[in-house]
Amino acid sequence: MDKKKILFVSHKKTKCGVYEFGKKVLDVLEHSQQFKFIGVECSSLVELKSAISQFDPAAIIFNYYPPVMPWVSSKITKGIYKNNIASKNIPKIGIVHEVTKQVADQATNYQNKILFGKSQKLFNSLFDFYIAPDPTLLLQNPYVFKTGRLIQKYKSLEHSSETIIGSFGFGTDGKGFEKIVELVNQEFDKATIRLNISLADFGDADGQKARLIAEKCKANITKPGINLIITHEYMDDKELLDFLSQNTINVFLYETKGNRGISSTIDYAMAVKKPIAISNSIMFRHLFDVTPSICVSKNNLKTIIENGFSPLQKHYDEWTEENLLWEYERIVSAVLGRYKKLTMPKMGIKRTVISKINRLFSLPDKTFTWLRNSDKPHEDNLTVDRTINYSPIKIPKGISLNRILDNSARKLYQPTIDKLIELVPATMAKKIAEANVQQAFIFDTVFRYLSDYQSPKLLCVGSYEDTASMSLLKMGYNVEEIDPMLNYYLQEYVSKPSTKIGTYNIIFSTSVIEHDPDDKSFIQCIEKLLAPGGVAIITCDYKEKWKLGELKPDADERLYTKKDLEGRLLSYMPSCNLVDEPQWECENPDFIFLGRYNYTFATFVVRKDI
Repeated sequence: MDKKKILFVSHKKTKCGVYEFGKKVLDVLEHSQQFKFIGVECSSLVELKSAISQFDPAAIIFNYYPPVMPWVSSKITKGIYKNNIASKNIPKIGIVHEVTKQVADQATNYQNKILFGKSQKLFNSLFDFYIAPDPTLLLQNPYVFKTGRLIQKYKSLEHSSETIIGSFGFGTDGKGFEKIVELVNQEFDKATIRLNISLADFGDADGQKARLIAEKCKANITKPGINLIITHEYMDDKELLDFLSQNTINVFLYETKGNRGISSTIDYAMAVKKPIAISNSIMFRHLFDVTPSICVSKNNLKTIIENGFSPLQKHYDEWTEENLLWEYERIVSAVLGRYKKLTMPKMGIKRTVISKINRLFSLPDKTFTWLRNSDKPHEDNLTVDRTINYSPIKIPKGISLNRILDNSARKLYQPTIDKLIELVPATMAKKIAEANVQQAFIFDTVFRYLSDYQSPKLLCVGSYEDTASMSLLKMGYNVEEIDPMLNYYLQEYVSKPSTKIGTYNIIFSTSVIEHDPDDKSFIQCIEKLLAPGGVAIITCDYKEKWKLGELKPDADERLYTKKDLEGRLLSYMPSCNLVDEPQWECENPDFIFLGRYNYTFATFVVRKDI
């Protein structure tokens, strides 16, 4: 069967970071076994229509940035379809480089704008769907997808024993080159600073800004042992990577604090696997969680050099070519499936009307926000503090870990609930107090098993605002987190190229499984991910003798029964067994939700055979 063709549209080649970003992504996509990605460079609608006529694509991806594609408008993108038949419209996907909360929030939305003194209803969306290359974005808007970054494969060159501090970028405002020189002067008596401040076709074509920045940098040299080398030539990828590889550390001190997208400079710097130092610019937000911190406001350059590249290794392993290809194939598959459902089959209906109907029925959530590790003051501080201690509670003799979390459990786990409130008070305040016993049980039980493993590998399934996971991270434990709001469904994660099957010592999930329409695959994935001897700790909404069709919370697919837990779920994971004799009897559930749903919570703790 012929692979579906996907156009990947960029602007004509220039000295431009957006162009280079698109080129590297396309190089990866051309290895797809699922789709045929075809790169085209267009500078007008005429050229785009010619490419559509030639290749007959199933979808179009735009490597879009307003200054480099000024000819692209909503009027144009909403008018692209095959043979003037509305039912055969081509889904358009735009890569959003300057993604912000506001941009994502308004994606595929309408708004009034004042044009020529008149209020007009404008279609605010250029594209049908969006891709944000921002790992920190929450996935609450159904029209916005995200990917990780792309780190090229590169074999680093040897460098001299001399301390060399390097950086690069276009000669535009706010790059902080002068601050790099100041910082080196403060910390070192002898060092070489190498800066490549190249001319940008968009913003500094004549090089005036680049030369002015260079003069300011030279003026900041105050010590005779500090040697400054500044170049202005535009380097291709190999030259740039070779340049970065020969530095002891690469430093980026952007001054931008406002709403901006993620800078691609880090993608290059990570490829050479040398230490990196950054400012607290929002353009580096995808590295704010690196531990120990690589931010110069928290560690000096000498400390960051001493820590080496290891703090970035986790991100390096995640942002691979293989993972990016998997992400794009997954996104395109979802777009084609979703677009087919959304597009009206009737002939002769105008495209704009169809779009309005599609979006009306889809009802996207407009409460888009940032990932919780941002610096927003009302969110919990997850700065690692390894001095925080916790000891599991003493469980009375005869009480099982496979149990009902009722009022007696709330009393038993109250000290743990108090600990969670101490660690993540803002998030705990959002929770239903009577349901916090689940998070407490999970947190306590994870600690109960940690000592069974050397360097335990932990996975939280359904981690968004999971207070157990957040608290473990704050205490310095390495928890991998998956959640549809953050990244993936469990079933998707299992298929990801970088996922290591059969390696997790502890997998925990708080009240997630009842929301999954396919709990069989959910459980099978957990068994597959568990290492031999590993433990899965799960809680769920429970009501004995509940039957399909009976009252339940709208968000739940089902309520669980004793028969479900000890029969059906266990049968899906034949290599696992309950850690103890279950105590799931509950004649009178003591949890009432929204005044009408009466049920309770049950735990499901299993260990995989060795």
